[in-house]
Amino acid sequence: MSSADQNTPDPSPRPGRLTAAAACAGLEALALVAGGGYLLVMGLLGRPDSPQQAEMGGLTLMALGLIPLFAARGLLLRRAWSRGPAVATQIMALPVAWTLLRSSGALIPAGIALAVIAVSALVLLVSPTTTQALGIRGPDRA
Repeated sequence: MSSADQNTPDPSPRPGRLTAAAACAGLEALALVAGGGYLLVMGLLGRPDSPQQAEMGGLTLMALGLIPLFAARGLLLRRAWSRGPAVATQIMALPVAWTLLRSSGALIPAGIALAVIAVSALVLLVSPTTTQALGIRGPDRA
């Protein structure tokens, strides 16, 4: 497949499952960037116990938010490469959701929401409709 073939948009409509998977990845990206921004601002204002840790944590979360953001964009544009980072992001979200579920207070609903989004996105990303829309072929279909 030439680079011109990869840049040509597919004329068929984008499957709803692919759009939903991109929305899940985009939602996670938004949450990571927002959480990182919050930590960064709190670190700069000097409110946490360790401002340096809060600032670095905020920058790290914002940088990690770029992964699902680029994956969501790639899914919307039907780029086959985008499924890998999207799946990896969902797999990494599951232990975070488990940790939130085992905590207390307002973190439990956040853990439930994260678990639901991550599992839903994984199901959407591995569905045959999504795989076909991204042009991913199995090993026996060379």
